[in-house]
Amino acid sequence: MKKIISLEDAVSKIKDGMSVMCGGFLGTGAPEAIIDEIIRQDIKDLTLIINDTSFINIGGGKLINHKLVKKVITSHIGTNPQSGLQMNAEELEVVLVPQGTLAEQIRAAGAGLGGVLTPVGLGTLVENGKQKIFLNDKEYLIELPIKADVAIIKGYKIDHMGNILYNNSARNMNPLMATAADLVIAEADHIVEVGSIDPNHIVTPGLFVDYIVNGGQINE
Repeated sequence: MKKIISLEDAVSKIKDGMSVMCGGFLGTGAPEAIIDEIIRQDIKDLTLIINDTSFINIGGGKLINHKLVKKVITSHIGTNPQSGLQMNAEELEVVLVPQGTLAEQIRAAGAGLGGVLTPVGLGTLVENGKQKIFLNDKEYLIELPIKADVAIIKGYKIDHMGNILYNNSARNMNPLMATAADLVIAEADHIVEVGSIDPNHIVTPGLFVDYIVNGGQINE
């Protein structure tokens, strides 16, 4: 299977109403070219699963700003004024999740686990409607896995088989999201030949990646 396809073809596989995981931490490590193409193709009514809603003109925040998202599951919205404005106007459903819990819920989906136990959120609004359990005389919330229809992620170097090397902190939630979606589209700064990435530096194996797009940088 040829994994390297055009940006337009890759994004056309994302449909209105889908759930989409998007890598990035305040925009760092976000698949900007894919996001811009989603906006160009006007793919809407998305459920966005993302660490934070970034800024108005950066990363997943652009999807919020263009009102293509109906629901966002995230740990922080404070840096993007549009998130709060749309939430208050009841145009956007916001589900706030503690950052570590969100990461573990995504990881649980990728690992095929039934959920994770955490004390974070006990005694707060976070616990509303959730199951609780006592284990070794300590109470925990049961947080269920979060999976998506599509994950859009960003790698620094990606070879033709989809093996990914990330660039420092741009790694963030990208590797977790690569394991927790039915379809994974990876944007590369550099597309390289198989064997050119040290196996010890590969974080996401190519078996998780369905399609690769050029992020506008360099083919090597």
